[in-house]
Amino acid sequence: MSLAPRAVLVHRASEYEELLTRHGTHGQADFFLSSRGRSVREVADRHHRAARALADVAAAVPPTWRQARVERGDLDRFLFAPEDVVVVVGQDGLVANAAKYLSGQPVIGIDPEPGRNPGVLVRHRPSSAAALLSAARAPGCAVEELTMVEALTDDRERLLALNEIYLGAPGHQTARYRIGPDDPAGTPEAQASSGVLVGTGTGATGWLGSLGRLRADAPVLPGRTDRRLVWFVREAWSSPVTGTSLVEGDLSRSQRLRLTVESDRLVAFGDGMESDALDLTWGQSVSVGIAEAALRLVD
Repeated sequence: MSLAPRAVLVHRASEYEELLTRHGTHGQADFFLSSRGRSVREVADRHHRAARALADVAAAVPPTWRQARVERGDLDRFLFAPEDVVVVVGQDGLVANAAKYLSGQPVIGIDPEPGRNPGVLVRHRPSSAAALLSAARAPGCAVEELTMVEALTDDRERLLALNEIYLGAPGHQTARYRIGPDDPAGTPEAQASSGVLVGTGTGATGWLGSLGRLRADAPVLPGRTDRRLVWFVREAWSSPVTGTSLVEGDLSRSQRLRLTVESDRLVAFGDGMESDALDLTWGQSVSVGIAEAALRLVD
């Protein structure tokens, strides 16, 4: 007997909840903000709008379905199942945070604050949740398959990201490594820099796009569904033993970028989630390229 579908509602703690955790009460939070020329009312209003959106989406789940909720900070400990429909209620970045833990489940992005979020990934209103949940389980559901990026270490640890993977020193200090094509015939270059960013077409709307706009000869950024990646080295430093000739490029389906660590410790993390990073030590190598998996975003 097959299991009933499960709607997994992904959300994150609001700024108001974080203030209450830090200051204890609404009054103390208000005093803290007012001393800095702000009012807690704005933050509380945003919290209540997000809470209403989450409640509306929960009420729209069909009664025959199962239902679960997971907060952003618990994503790495939550077990997603094949029959899940994932509903992200929040900002675009929350979709990216969830993407790395999925394996083909359909994802619905719900925007609790229309006009505040760009709406690149959270494209729908809470009022559309019922129809979208039904559509997500229907054969032939319209989904947009967004390309993801993968980092694979030489000891087979794996990291996925929807926007970009950053490789560099913790705290964004100077990173030392060798970089080049993941090809025995390729010649790597020793570098010292602020790190390397490898991203997708979805990432081109954020951090990756910011770097691209600063470079006159930057590669053309991919679209969200293009099976192509772009990479940039941040602030490469030229010295007698480090170079700056390999500082940007793109990667097709068959191409990968290899980085070999020449520092005591580097990290690789995806989509800004530094708490869920791969630790890389001296001599260790990591290969970065297009992931086989894609995010299936209900359109």
